[in-house]
Amino acid sequence: MKLPRPSKVIAVHLNYRSRAAERGRTPDAPSYFFKPPSSLSASGAPIVRPQGCELLCYEGEIALAIAKRVRRASREEAARAIGWIAPANDLGVYDFRWADRGSNLMGKGQDGFTPIGSFVPASELDLLALRLRTRVNGVLVQEGETSDLIFPFERIVADLSRFMTLEPGDIILTGTPAGSRPLALGDTVEVEIEGVGQVVNAVVEDSKPLAPIGAMPKLTDDVRADALGTNNAAVPPISEETLAALGAVSTATLTTQLQKRGIKKPFLAGLRPMRPDLRMVGFAHTLRYVPLREDIVAADKRELNAQKQAVESIKPGEILVIEARNEEGAGTIGDILALRALRRGAAGIVTDGGVRDTPMVASLEMPTYYRASHASVLGLLHYPLETNVPVACAGVLIMPGDLLVGDAEGVVVIPLLLAEEVAQDAVEMELREEFALERVDAGESIRGVYPLIDARRAEYEEWLSAKRLAAREVGASRNEKAESGPMSVPARNGVPDS
Repeated sequence: MKLPRPSKVIAVHLNYRSRAAERGRTPDAPSYFFKPPSSLSASGAPIVRPQGCELLCYEGEIALAIAKRVRRASREEAARAIGWIAPANDLGVYDFRWADRGSNLMGKGQDGFTPIGSFVPASELDLLALRLRTRVNGVLVQEGETSDLIFPFERIVADLSRFMTLEPGDIILTGTPAGSRPLALGDTVEVEIEGVGQVVNAVVEDSKPLAPIGAMPKLTDDVRADALGTNNAAVPPISEETLAALGAVSTATLTTQLQKRGIKKPFLAGLRPMRPDLRMVGFAHTLRYVPLREDIVAADKRELNAQKQAVESIKPGEILVIEARNEEGAGTIGDILALRALRRGAAGIVTDGGVRDTPMVASLEMPTYYRASHASVLGLLHYPLETNVPVACAGVLIMPGDLLVGDAEGVVVIPLLLAEEVAQDAVEMELREEFALERVDAGESIRGVYPLIDARRAEYEEWLSAKRLAAREVGASRNEKAESGPMSVPARNGVPDS
């Protein structure tokens, strides 16, 4: 149905309870932003991702169109002004959030960033029971009902009409449910309103580079976390000192410290290190495999499947964590992709499935933890479905961005909020255990030293002071040598390629 051309397109920020829970805040009143009418497109039109951008996210939404001019409408008048309903996709590139400062103009206002399907008269629908679904490459990624809305349609229309005249044809995007995530080049995204219709569009890259006249794409850890749905404003940055401390203590010690804080099963059981001589500390970059289904594989036309996307997007200091359902009957990664991950700066690989090409992978200066060796390719059993989503690896929930530590015994996951205090207490715990080991090795009983009792604490403190003094003297000696001549510094593994 052809509608009057809209004078404006207005979008609601947070309006589904599931999305508010995902973001960690529920608004008391609706808030909005504008999208230009030039952002509108139809089903089948390409979604053009600018060159240099990584995080183009879908947001399946219900679009409503105004049927008659309204100003300062009551909620009843606002309900009568809703003329039509259609599925829509409120696309946005997070790469421009730094420059938008809340306007969303560059991130969400680009040409073609509001695909909308065919409109259906609102009078033919139950607006309180509409079901919205978003699929990417045929896989359901978002689902919501209008019963989950924080602010119903008529309240939004009435609220907006307090400040501006809504004209016939004006479009309001009414919010997205939880589950918005980045799209990859070649992905096809479909937004459907049950009983109304759908809008289907594929992602392509702009054929022309973005002219460097104004703001250019730029990402921060916070923006990336927002796009991936993992942001938590309460999580402070992890200091280099904390990372160094975690890299120096055992996973056994860390497991004990986490269990004291209520994290009962942080250890990824059943995995073995390919390189027991290497330590691992880094942040989870997740990849999820599901059981192979031939028709889904045949329908996947992406240039890079989710496995290759994960490898090609991993950042320095991140660990590729693969959920493979504890299935040992095929490899989940081999030598070429493992080497590519290392060259991009990966801090390690963790999989609860098999690894192929293990002699070559074992030669890489990168920690790899796995369940078994298997020469078969992953396509025998696995389909790489999605990246940077919560995964279950070796029976443990791993969130994108979680902190992982690995040693010769295995891998432990550490919630970011607990990282600093766990690191501090783990170092102290290992010092007390080192004191106990020395005393037991000298022939003493474990009584009084394991655990340490108050009567032996002064002795322990004296031992600790001597140990720290010796460490300072060693450090001073090293500094003198460095000042007197050049010294060899080992290169950092996995410097990312250009």
